[in-house]
Amino acid sequence: MTVSARRPGPYLVVGLGNPGAKYAATRHNIGQMVLDHIAGASGGRFAAARRAQAVVIEGRLGTPGSDERVILAKTTTYMNVSGGPVKALAAYYDIPPERVVVVHDEVDIPFDGIRLKIGGGEGGHNGLRDITRALGTKDYLRVRVGVGRPSGRGDTADHVLAPFAASERKTLDLLIADAADAVESVILEGLTTAQQRFHSRETR
Repeated sequence: MTVSARRPGPYLVVGLGNPGAKYAATRHNIGQMVLDHIAGASGGRFAAARRAQAVVIEGRLGTPGSDERVILAKTTTYMNVSGGPVKALAAYYDIPPERVVVVHDEVDIPFDGIRLKIGGGEGGHNGLRDITRALGTKDYLRVRVGVGRPSGRGDTADHVLAPFAASERKTLDLLIADAADAVESVILEGLTTAQQRFHSRETR
């Protein structure tokens, strides 16, 4: 392999959430649900990371010859201090911010919608805000999984820390699978192609 053909290194895919059974099924943890789906499809098992408060799987996405090495990571800290583990993992695996993919809940997107971007604001999301602070840049990839806003005057914090409604659970598995596909698409096909695929979809 020539120097010019050398691959630029792996992607770090981080699923955000809060630790413990109390939060496992809540909207705020959908990022980790997506990573569990990816891991289940590949038969991988998460193990404690070195030098970071996270569990990880090292593997590949795609078909041999056109695949990409990935590190799947779920932080084991609370959401609002996600930055430290993400920074530590990126440093350990020598991954630049533009190859970091953060999968997270997004209240500004209706339930069942998926949007992808690089950079931009955090929209009041404390996990993203802490990652931006830790990495020193906003320029990392985001897979934004819509969980919608609470109805009426409901509190947003209570909304994201609550389990999905019965009506949402009917299509939750499909949403998680679509978000997993979006992760693979943004890594293997690039952001623009992935946006064209997933931004054109109607919510179910």
